[in-house]
Amino acid sequence: MTQQFSIHTVAPNIRRVTFSNPPVNVVGADTVAQLLEVLDELSRDEQVRVVIFDSNTPGYFFNHADLAQMTELLSLKNADSSPTWIELVTRLTSAPFVTIAAIRGRTRGGGDELALAFDLRYASREHATFGQLEVPTGLIPGGGGADRLPRLIGRDRAFEAILTGQDYDAERAERYGWVTRTLPDAELDDFVNTLAARIALYDKAAVIGAKKQINRATLPPEEDLRASWSELTDVNWPGFQARLPQFAALIGQIGVDELEENLGAYLGVASE
Repeated sequence: MTQQFSIHTVAPNIRRVTFSNPPVNVVGADTVAQLLEVLDELSRDEQVRVVIFDSNTPGYFFNHADLAQMTELLSLKNADSSPTWIELVTRLTSAPFVTIAAIRGRTRGGGDELALAFDLRYASREHATFGQLEVPTGLIPGGGGADRLPRLIGRDRAFEAILTGQDYDAERAERYGWVTRTLPDAELDDFVNTLAARIALYDKAAVIGAKKQINRATLPPEEDLRASWSELTDVNWPGFQARLPQFAALIGQIGVDELEENLGAYLGVASE
């Protein structure tokens, strides 16, 4: 199995986790398993106070779910039969360190749901895109998108984003509250590194204590995440199955690269 994540020591209290699953950084069952291993390793290290997450696949941060692994991804369970995906996103939000996403590229579907689980999200103004694409494909956002996004951008904007499946550029995502802040691409890394260094200076107990308080005030209950996941775990919905041949035909016409780059626009075509 190809290793999709690499861990780099930025400073004694700071790590950088880089995701690489070319060509388009889809999220599969293997991604989930490996990211949990990363969290295990980082959580055991008492020195770690801040972890930066980024990607080295041009044009993509964390992309949508890997259709070739959808059945495996949806059926992935822990030893107690609980969904592994729910363990992943809840552990991200409750991790004993601050998580910062440095986002360049397309961030959609399950990848966006992972991004929403990070504590802070900073996006390249020129090179970041966001979207929840499930409804136009005949599915629902069961990985936390419909639970987290309304709390960030409001009920009506969440309806707009989820029901249209459109891509949102970084400027609009910032205006809506989807991301913490956008920055010019040339400034993104320096800003994130400086912020991480500042947070890493503080007492870890104080930082994690504040994180727990903010989590209590802002996060969806875990029961809601589990309910949303249980509503998603069937890829045999007629609407989804009906759209698969339409996407296959589109790929034949325009190519997979064009489809992935402008997926938000093509979702409307494939849904007609």
